[in-house]
Amino acid sequence: MTKTLVIAEKPSVAQDIVRALTPVAGKFDKHDEHFENESYVVTSAVGHLVEIQAPEEFDVKRGKWSFANLPVIPPHFDLKPVDKTKTRLNAVVKQAKRKDVTQLINACDAGREGELIFRLIEQYAGGKTGLNKPVKRLWLQSMTPQAIRDGFDALRTEKQMQGLADAARSRSEADWLVGINGTRAMTAFNSRDGGFFLTTVGRVQTPTLSVVVEREEKIRKFVSRDYWEIHGAFQAEAGQYPGKWFDANFKKPPPGPDGVADPEIRADRVWSEREAREIADAARGKPATVTEESKPTTQASPMLFDLTSLQREANGRFGFSAKTTLALAQSLYERHKALTYPRTDSRALPEDYLPVVKDTMKMLADSGMKHLAPFAQQAVDGSYVKPNKRIFDNAKVSDHFAIIPTLQAPSGLSEAEQKLYDFVVRRFMSVFFPSAEFQVTTRISTVEAGGKKYPFRSDGKVLVKPGWLAIWGKEAINDDDEKDGKNLVVVKPGETVKTESADLKALKTRPPARYSEATLLGAMEGAGKTIDDDELREAMQEKGLGTPATRAATIEGLITEKYMLREGRELIPTAKAFQLMTLLRGLGVEELSKAELTGEWEYKLAQMEKGALSRDAFMREIAEMTEHIVKKAKEYDRDTVPGDYATLATPCPNCGGVVKENYRRYGCVGKSGTGEDACGFSFGKSPAGRTFEVAEAEALLRDKHIGPLEGFRSKAGWPFTAEIILKYDEEESKNWKLEFDFGDDKNADTGEIVDFSEQDTVGPCPICGAPVFEHGSNYVCEKSVPTNAQPTPSCTFKTGKIILQQPVERAQMEKLLATGKTDLLDKFVSMRTRRAFKAFLTWNAEEGKVTFEFAPREGGSKFPPRKTFGKAPAAGKTAAAKKVAAKKTPAAKKAPAAKKAAAPRKPGAGLKPSDSLAAVIGAEPVARTEVIKKLWDYIKANGLQDATNKRAINADAKLKPVFGKDQVTMFELAGIVGKHLSAP
Repeated sequence: MTKTLVIAEKPSVAQDIVRALTPVAGKFDKHDEHFENESYVVTSAVGHLVEIQAPEEFDVKRGKWSFANLPVIPPHFDLKPVDKTKTRLNAVVKQAKRKDVTQLINACDAGREGELIFRLIEQYAGGKTGLNKPVKRLWLQSMTPQAIRDGFDALRTEKQMQGLADAARSRSEADWLVGINGTRAMTAFNSRDGGFFLTTVGRVQTPTLSVVVEREEKIRKFVSRDYWEIHGAFQAEAGQYPGKWFDANFKKPPPGPDGVADPEIRADRVWSEREAREIADAARGKPATVTEESKPTTQASPMLFDLTSLQREANGRFGFSAKTTLALAQSLYERHKALTYPRTDSRALPEDYLPVVKDTMKMLADSGMKHLAPFAQQAVDGSYVKPNKRIFDNAKVSDHFAIIPTLQAPSGLSEAEQKLYDFVVRRFMSVFFPSAEFQVTTRISTVEAGGKKYPFRSDGKVLVKPGWLAIWGKEAINDDDEKDGKNLVVVKPGETVKTESADLKALKTRPPARYSEATLLGAMEGAGKTIDDDELREAMQEKGLGTPATRAATIEGLITEKYMLREGRELIPTAKAFQLMTLLRGLGVEELSKAELTGEWEYKLAQMEKGALSRDAFMREIAEMTEHIVKKAKEYDRDTVPGDYATLATPCPNCGGVVKENYRRYGCVGKSGTGEDACGFSFGKSPAGRTFEVAEAEALLRDKHIGPLEGFRSKAGWPFTAEIILKYDEEESKNWKLEFDFGDDKNADTGEIVDFSEQDTVGPCPICGAPVFEHGSNYVCEKSVPTNAQPTPSCTFKTGKIILQQPVERAQMEKLLATGKTDLLDKFVSMRTRRAFKAFLTWNAEEGKVTFEFAPREGGSKFPPRKTFGKAPAAGKTAAAKKVAAKKTPAAKKAPAAKKAAAPRKPGAGLKPSDSLAAVIGAEPVARTEVIKKLWDYIKANGLQDATNKRAINADAKLKPVFGKDQVTMFELAGIVGKHLSAP
């Protein structure tokens, strides 16, 4: 008997489909990865299971960051599984390949992304020959059982969906082409002078960064102006009330040269202190006549949440980052089943959801949440849930509907989850409650003096009926209560009041505020509104930059790549961000930084969905654009890129001349400032891919030393930490030059004595009990370096001040030495995945080093623990060892829950060393991650680090056959080792 395979996008949707089909198609049996009855097999993806990649013959492995291999425009794309969901993909493919499965139904989300998820799975399952099984499309905007059954009765054909499928594939491939080629071209350009300067660009991330940079440019160029306001106090029979002077004849100023009117010019501002004082002096003590207008107004509740509005408001109310809000909402959806699908851009519900909403309101009324249940009961008793186009409208529902509570009351929520759940529940109830009613009063108190009239305005707003605001703790107030509204004392008709006081208030105009995550999410969502072209603006009207599901990741990505910093709630662009924008402008490829690019794509993809534009034509245009970007970068031949550059306040250390910035360097232009008498002193702006902030360049020039600084990258692209010094070169250049100072064991190697007499100890050494001090980029035991008291070191304790990009403050090291453990630190970045993670630093006495300890997940985890933990790595290595780790060593693994001796390795586990490598580290099979450590132990024990270049390793008789040459750099080690390891 043949069956139909139904593939949903998420497990929860697969379950909904099974529940809906059971009454009409029969009972389903539940298996590990699917449901099955006599007619259907129902399974699901978990989002994207497959992603596109260049075919093997076009996949550049070596030299991919050079112009020689650009542009990369493959004639077609191959597919590869997403690593973390391989198991799920294999389960879905297994069902698709079953001989008794003769038809497929695409039940992924009703939109472009859902279409792409299914099409890539189908293509991957079919391989080179294809599945050759007919496909139908289930198109759902509502998940009620009846809506699902109706959807199965009206399945769409593959031909009907071809336009959407083409648009989905084209968007994915275009993003790949522009992102890969743009990033490699800009990186190649910035790495021309040596080193590795990763410069990522993308269709969404770069315009988003541009928004933040343009705001920062306005802030930097802003010149504050003084202005004055005149505040009066008026005495009536019933009491006193305030008022502010305004110009009754004020007219909005005309647009300036940039086409924008000056927003600082307002009716209540005076730009001359003398004029302001004249107004205050003329009005003070004089009688005033009063006119006022009072009228009722209403305020409806804001609409239901989509993901972006939830992220924005949770950022403003709770300080949650967009990433945190998404994670909490996803947990409430997946784990607790308490919220509907969160990755939505819709703020309305399907029209057939009225019965579900009524049931949800009844559930909330019976939920036992004392602070919210009474309001839900009020809504049930008052029949507040009724048809309303503002709430129930199929036309406003896209792939998913608004975020609302489900019929399941949650329990065991974390504090943060509870906050977000309550927030969504309050908004859900609010939209069904009556509007809030206010009485708004505008009072004008006019003083006549010297033949002139001086009007003062007073505004009052009183909450009369709270309506939906009662859910948020707002109550109606009486005339004597001003805590929730701005009441004005009563003035009788015809009453004359006295101007008790009229005082000047001196103020200054303020620059525009920096973006927070909330305001940046809003800017991304509304990016299309800034586009002049009507067609492009219309195309982006519903899209903006990115999607609700990707915007948080875009912001986090910009922070991870050091384009932005998060300080409190502010997002601040770095020097690297300004450098990227300068580069794009200078090369003439500004389209990469403009929202118009997304607008143009959305317009053309919409045409493709309708069959008005072919996929081939669109992809040809993308290929041409990609070639244009690479060509501009490759052929740019000027010495520097034009831009708005800084002049440093600190003079040249060589000749006392002026030091100026250009695109690549800070350099002396002589005392004249023209460059004619320049002495040749300069240093790169971005050593090892990390761009100096202007303040850092000033500090380096002034102190000849800065750091330790994080965010440098090796030639292989791995991050590392180092100090930087300016050192005078006596032998060659006779000038100052920039050098890295890795804080290696130079004192131990040279015998130079370290003096700790001026320092306070950080705490006792956990190995020998001697005092621990700060030393360079490390915390070290007094007995681990040469001192007057003990010239020969006898202890090994040393741990870094920065570990995996996490600064370890002195207070935290004091706590670790005193108690064995730091606080939970949250800025570690994995060397392997480059993702941020949180951990405690602890002293592991058995292993004799600082290791990581991970906090347990709140409320447990739905995922089983990892099967292999291995030994917890040292969190603080010698700086030289950290550089080796920066090349290839994986991120720290979790320490065992209980301190036990590491289990002996089973025979045959790991990789087999070659004979030459075995002569150095032994012949036992070994994990790749242990090889470098063993090699490094050998190198250190035999003093094979080069005396003049700590990053170079000299080969002895044993290492020569391994290296194949007399000397290698530590960054080459991992690549060399790989050739000497094989499966046992």
